[in-house]
Amino acid sequence: MALTDTGLTDLAHRLLTVPGVVGVVLGGSRARGTHTEDSDYDLGLYYRVPLDTGRLGELATEVAGPGSGLTEPGGWGPWVDGGGWLRIDGHAVDWIYRDTDRVHRCWADAEQGRYAFHVQAGHPLGVPDFSYPGELALSRILADPTGELERLRRRALIFPRPLAEALVAGLWEADFLVGVARKAVSRGDSAYVAGCLFRIAGVCAHALHGAAGRWLINEKGAVAAAALLPGAPERFKPRMDAVFAAVDGDPVRLSTAIDLVADLVLETADACAMMLR
Repeated sequence: MALTDTGLTDLAHRLLTVPGVVGVVLGGSRARGTHTEDSDYDLGLYYRVPLDTGRLGELATEVAGPGSGLTEPGGWGPWVDGGGWLRIDGHAVDWIYRDTDRVHRCWADAEQGRYAFHVQAGHPLGVPDFSYPGELALSRILADPTGELERLRRRALIFPRPLAEALVAGLWEADFLVGVARKAVSRGDSAYVAGCLFRIAGVCAHALHGAAGRWLINEKGAVAAAALLPGAPERFKPRMDAVFAAVDGDPVRLSTAIDLVADLVLETADACAMMLR
């Protein structure tokens, strides 16, 4: 049986008693309504330093039992931050830290069309800093006593035009990677070519989402999500699948993969231009 809305809200308000916690949201597939019965519950714990992880650990033990370990902020890396993987009433419930002031800074950058992808274990494309306001826009707020998170969430519901234009302009990288991938074909360097192709797929997916005014907050399912956008290149996902299926050590097949993705890059640029009109 799923955790009830009342149970989640009660837990969120208990989390508010921890010094440093300023609000709690439900994120991930559970917030978007795309979950399955076995999906985790992702709780975003928005905090300001100092966060009392000692008291937070005590609360984790109270609700999930002994052995419910939590990290310090940054324990999972600079952009995933930290938290804990808990079991509550038989359900996987992830507590994920979010530095509230950092979220505000990332939103300010997004409004100005500034962004970067940051190296982070588990994220082969990198974590885009605009994912912070993006995930808040896609979340459901459970506890927000000052209204700070709700105010920011409402602003982030409208995708910033400067960020959209910057992501589309970022397609130069995809075009550049097509060229450098071709130079690796004669060596049969399938690993290098595959890396270029993966990056191209991610850059194209983000450009399409930006042009459509939709948040894309990580690389999981990015190509499939981009394919569903109105105005996306025809058969975007199966064609991208064919790109990766062609990757092996044979230079002829590597060239085929690059030719296929080069067409997709051109069509993505055209599609984005149409969407931004």
